[in-house]
Amino acid sequence: MTPLAEKIVNLIQQTGPLKISDYFALCLADPDHGYYQRREPFGQSGDFITAPEISQLFGEMIGVFLVQAWQAQGAPEKTRIVEIGPGRGTLMSDALRVIARLAPDLYADATIHMVETSERLRNVQRQTLVRIKQRISWHHAVEDLPAGFTLIVANELFDALPIRQFVKTPEGFCERVVGLDDGGNLAFGLAPGGFDTTLLPIEAGRVPNGEVFEASPARSAVMQAVAAQILRDGGTALTIDYGHLVTGFGDTLQAVHQHEFDPPLARPGEADLTSHVDFQVLAEVAREAGAHVHRPMTQGDFLLRLGILERAGALGAGRDSLTQATISDAVNRLAGEGEGRMGALFKVLAVSGKPVGITPFDPQAA
Repeated sequence: MTPLAEKIVNLIQQTGPLKISDYFALCLADPDHGYYQRREPFGQSGDFITAPEISQLFGEMIGVFLVQAWQAQGAPEKTRIVEIGPGRGTLMSDALRVIARLAPDLYADATIHMVETSERLRNVQRQTLVRIKQRISWHHAVEDLPAGFTLIVANELFDALPIRQFVKTPEGFCERVVGLDDGGNLAFGLAPGGFDTTLLPIEAGRVPNGEVFEASPARSAVMQAVAAQILRDGGTALTIDYGHLVTGFGDTLQAVHQHEFDPPLARPGEADLTSHVDFQVLAEVAREAGAHVHRPMTQGDFLLRLGILERAGALGAGRDSLTQATISDAVNRLAGEGEGRMGALFKVLAVSGKPVGITPFDPQAA
């Protein structure tokens, strides 16, 4: 039993079973034993590899998009370039390199902001971005960002925010919880409680028994905060994550340990805990807040339309065959479809403070 598991068992013994959202939050953010507080999750030596760690091409395409979003909205001065959940800082480093080349005025005039709650990761980001660390401000929440035209990137952020799960039973929907079995070990169970059936994509009576529906007030709250920022001051926010474009059913709660799937209750605090993101809900939240929602698309389409193939060709020109093969493999992993590839599984959503055409979401903007 991990140290965090012992802590959770004691908590359940004292207060009763935990909602999935509370268990999720403890696993990732407990100040003493939380996954992101203590472990190095990224890279081959960690538990998973994010797109920026696969190839510089990913961050470079983000940089291209940010330049286009800035230009489409009149190239305002004093822009804030923001990343929420910036990991090691790799994406920001690669994006800024492209921004400096394509839009030197934007690069020279912008302030850089990182929304990061982990002090350990902040230190890693300072090392990655050591050349510009004096230009960077760190914040604990989106609400702490300064006023001004803002370009926001959130890559693999929303999957790490807690979810609640509800299971259809003959008596109606019950909330899935984490309790203890007869041996005192962590185990899933069900608890009675009210559930807002208007969240469902179909009538509650048509939902088969045993189906799982996931909701995430935490994700909606972050999107509301992002929309409020860009509505107030102008700008665009880009969200990239794995998930689905249309609300549906299914248990997507999963843990990852050393690049392999792991039972979600097996290693609290020592395995990453995630779930798939409902992009339809995020889009609806932004739209209800008054933001302009660009047409969502897959990561593969996003990268291809931004020119990742052309950039890969330029990057590999004149290089040895092994380097060219490595670049080609990276493009395939980032934009291709099928097992081990991110192109179809990952989705991309952009929202802006006002209606504006931005490539690649709006073809007429090209």
